[in-house]
Amino acid sequence: MSLGELRELVLRHARPDTTETAIDDVLLSVVHRAAPPAPAMSGVVMALIAHGAKRIAVGDRVHEYRAGQYLVASVDLPVTGLFTKVSPNEPALGFGLVLRPALIAELLLQAPPGVLPPVGAAASGMVVSDAPDELVDAVVRLVRLLDRPHDAAVLAPLLKREILWRLITGEQGATVRQLGLADSGLAHMARAVRWIREHYAEPFRVEDVAALSSMSVSAFYRNFQAVTAMSPIQFQKQIRLQEARLLLAVRPGDVTGVGQRVGYESPSQFSREYRRQFGLPPSQDAVRLRDAAAEQVAELV
Repeated sequence: MSLGELRELVLRHARPDTTETAIDDVLLSVVHRAAPPAPAMSGVVMALIAHGAKRIAVGDRVHEYRAGQYLVASVDLPVTGLFTKVSPNEPALGFGLVLRPALIAELLLQAPPGVLPPVGAAASGMVVSDAPDELVDAVVRLVRLLDRPHDAAVLAPLLKREILWRLITGEQGATVRQLGLADSGLAHMARAVRWIREHYAEPFRVEDVAALSSMSVSAFYRNFQAVTAMSPIQFQKQIRLQEARLLLAVRPGDVTGVGQRVGYESPSQFSREYRRQFGLPPSQDAVRLRDAAAEQVAELV
């Protein structure tokens, strides 16, 4: 079993307009050309590169992974990513699996006593490792089911469980196991991240979010920084600016209104922070986004 077969499967089944597939939580991607760094949310996923390489920045950390390596994002983080090895003749190819805490918790309960070491403090919300042969093998067998949809209904859940078990018992197992523990440090941070994302346009006090996480302010700040590579306020700013960019793509003429909608009372502060993040002031970036969208539509026609 090798990455070669996974590359063939991804090329056959990946679609240019979406990463979703006919199997729930299984994602495939194909990228044929290099593009400028793009902001996005990471999702809570395991991502395995079948061909090419990718660089992802989250806060003050940069993660790079290449063919044969996998990344685990245990918290949905604002990231900026780009493929560093891609061309029309050598597209970047990737597999992803959405990580469901309930499934991980179920496996943890079924694990024999003493097999899994205890989980420590909350670690980084994004980690990279070499993919062992057993993990690649399980991924290949899962993606093969896209060619056999009648088998997928029965076998796909079993193979997802196998992949999760390989992750739980692998090099980054401590990070993945925390997803399945309701009272782990990572679970507390995930709740805080979710709250900030849902209330990103509102001012908040770090003390109040720390209380929601049942932590002292100092412990909360330390754990939040460890998981996200950002302070809570920096995290909120990243969410605000990403949401603003999405809004500007559909409302390019309403820069002031977009800034207010995402929580900026000062248009000058919004413009300054937006330019620092994306390289152009909001009005100019909106034009760039509109032109890029039109180009993509033209390519699909």
